[in-house]
Parts: sequence; C-alpha cells; structure tokens
Amino acid sequence: MSEPVRSEDLRISDAERAAVAAGLQRAHDAGQLDLAEFDERVRAVWAARTRGDLARVTADLPALPPPPGPRRVFGDDDAGTAMKVLTTIWLCLGLVNLAVWGILEGTVGGIHPWWLYVALPPGAVLGTLYAIGIGRPGRG
Repeated sequence: MSEPVRSEDLRISDAERAAVAAGLQRAHDAGQLDLAEFDERVRAVWAARTRGDLARVTADLPALPPPPGPRRVFGDDDAGTAMKVLTTIWLCLGLVNLAVWGILEGTVGGIHPWWLYVALPPGAVLGTLYAIGIGRPGRG
C-alpha cells in the first residue's frame, strides 16, 4: 500500500492560486511588499503546483491581511436599524403603488404617474437622512 500524500505535496487549484494572489495584493496594499516583490511573488504563485510551493511564496510574510468583509449600507446601531426598517417599508409601499399604477395603466390607459407622489417625498427624506449620516456604518 502506498504512503499517503503529505499536505504540502497536494496539488492546488486555480482558485487556491487566486486566493493567495489576492492575499499578496492585500499585503502590497498594506505596504508589506513593494511592486517588484509583489510581481515576482504573483508569478511564483501562478507557477506553483503544490501547497508547499504556495507556502514558500508567503513564508516570510506575517499573516496575510484578511479579505475585506461585505460593504454594509446601514450601521449596527439603533439609527441603522431604523433606517433599514424605514427603507424596507418605503420600498414595499413604492413597489405596491407602482404595481397598482401599472395595472391601471395597462387596463385603462392614460393614467398620470401618481405613484411618484407617493414614492418620491419619503424617498427624498430617507436619502437626505442617509446623506447627512443617519444610519450609516461608523456614523451617528
């Protein structure tokens, strides 16, 4: 029976290479690598065949910076929660009014776009509140 393959001898996929290359990009952005080193290491990453090859490319670097998390639209505080709820209500009411208007326009025809009078004023208020920082992440 053959010996099991060591972890560092396992073949790697393009997805693993891309993840390490993205980590090197973050290391470059953080100032841990200059442009020449970054270019040399990215070439080595794409030439790598095993996990050991990848480990050697990043061995002298501190833990690679983690990828940025998803960008949040609203903060985690009470203001962010309130803006999230109000925006959801506004979107639902606006879409219901748009659907009713669309049905009437399709059946009767020639209907003035009254749903805009329902949707735009509260949307403007929500947009203004968000623009001044209410409910944004990292703001009040």
